[in-house]
Amino acid sequence: MTASWVRRAIHEIDADFQRSADTHLIRLPLPEFPGIALYLKDESTHPSGSLKHRLARSLFLYALCNGWLRENTPVIEASSGSTAISEAYFSRLLGLPFIAVMPASTARRKIEQIEFYGGRCHFVEQTGQIYAASEHLAHDLGGHYMDQFTYAERATDWRGNNNIADSIYRQMSREPFPIPRYVVMGAGTGGTSATLGRYIRYQGHATQLVVVDPEHSVFYDYYHQRNPLLTSACGSRIEGIGRPRVEPSFIPDVIDRMIQVPDAASLAALTWLTRVLGRRAGASTGTNIYGALLLAAEMRARGEQGSIVTLLCDSGERYPDTYYNESWINQHIGDTSPYLERLMSGFSGN
Repeated sequence: MTASWVRRAIHEIDADFQRSADTHLIRLPLPEFPGIALYLKDESTHPSGSLKHRLARSLFLYALCNGWLRENTPVIEASSGSTAISEAYFSRLLGLPFIAVMPASTARRKIEQIEFYGGRCHFVEQTGQIYAASEHLAHDLGGHYMDQFTYAERATDWRGNNNIADSIYRQMSREPFPIPRYVVMGAGTGGTSATLGRYIRYQGHATQLVVVDPEHSVFYDYYHQRNPLLTSACGSRIEGIGRPRVEPSFIPDVIDRMIQVPDAASLAALTWLTRVLGRRAGASTGTNIYGALLLAAEMRARGEQGSIVTLLCDSGERYPDTYYNESWINQHIGDTSPYLERLMSGFSGN
């Protein structure tokens, strides 16, 4: 009975994948950067609304094929929101109970979406408490702790099979500069950056992988110091990226460069993007955009032409009470106007 349920579960996930078209690659106009093309891989169009849909699919298939999930097994995940939403989606697809362990500060819209898919939320006060709380819940309920922070880098087939890297390069094939000079990505688990970096090397592409990291995250310091014991007293204010500890799935050696982005710059980039694209995106996209435009300014200063690809990770409609709330920004982030002025001027003077 267990084997037949696992076969049906894998078939359900594969069928869901077949129903989902690939996400769009959007070219942004950059008149201040002649000869430089910036592209956004729009991951907000997945059925569960974010880049984490790909990760959740891979984690479920990995768990099923490893024999960790059986019929009626409770699924527990430590997540700041988007991964939990996507895992709640797949849990409902398979008829499994789902519990997300998350900081109490998680955006309300994300909590509502988890509950929409039939999941429930278990809150902790500090970001660093999510790991132990998830392990305890899984033990007490006889469930499976999905543990995205450990398994993200190994659950995805980085050689191809329509992963995000394979998709980007196929979609870029007819563009003026089909091999990107840079691919820019923020790190949450480190799984997507590991997939991108490995794929780029495996295919022999002359592309540099640049990972952007927000404030209160240890990844940037770890990249330079290689101290796996680094911790941060508080969690990232940019939901979805940045971690208070070095996660097992973060693989620094596949990364060519890291850029630290101030939170105020990330939110300023959201304002810039809304004006350019006509749509709202989440704050991790702002971090990506700011880093990508810094690289574009460097290319312009060197007289280079080429393309840069980054990700639109999720929709800004998930964050009306935080990243699109002026009072929240003033209280938690501060003045974003100096960074917005740089963005609107096309980093003139850089």
